[in-house]
Amino acid sequence: MLEKPRILAFAGSLRSGSWNKLLSKIGAQAARDAGAEVTWVDLRDYPLPVFDEDEESASGLPENARKLKELFVSHEGLFISTPEYNSSIPGGLKNVIDWVSRREGEAEPPKVAFQGKVAALVSASPSGFGGMRSLRHLRTILGSMGVFLLPDEISISSAHSAFNAEGQLADGRKQQQVGDLARLLVEVTRKLG
Repeated sequence: MLEKPRILAFAGSLRSGSWNKLLSKIGAQAARDAGAEVTWVDLRDYPLPVFDEDEESASGLPENARKLKELFVSHEGLFISTPEYNSSIPGGLKNVIDWVSRREGEAEPPKVAFQGKVAALVSASPSGFGGMRSLRHLRTILGSMGVFLLPDEISISSAHSAFNAEGQLADGRKQQQVGDLARLLVEVTRKLG
């Protein structure tokens, strides 16, 4: 049992004013408060080319893909907040997953950055669905890579009016739900670690 699980928190959005970045920060703080060591990252700080096996064969993993992969490998849990673009996850998030999942050398286990991780998924969207369709797709992708996904997930609809000036959810019940999910992530990660 892990005494202090390490959680990597991030949003699938690259947009500077992203509601999902706010949501991932709420989860990150709740996980910290529950006793986890949390690293929050902005994927915008790790620009990557579109995944291309020819480029990978010629040059290996890009430096930012390697940095992200090291972060994934060094954390036991993931708190991911994703927007919904055209009923699915954003291309930038899928690109990160594709690069980070790549194997380096025969000695490295396949999908080492994902195998055995525990993940909590949330979403914020201006639509009435709150990003639920993107969560389904993300759950399928991560599940196929050996990630243990918490069964509960939270989607925040009308995201353009869901947050207050302090970056918290205006609806205290939703704020509590996100915190509860983050605390559950810490608890399950601690037990499985």
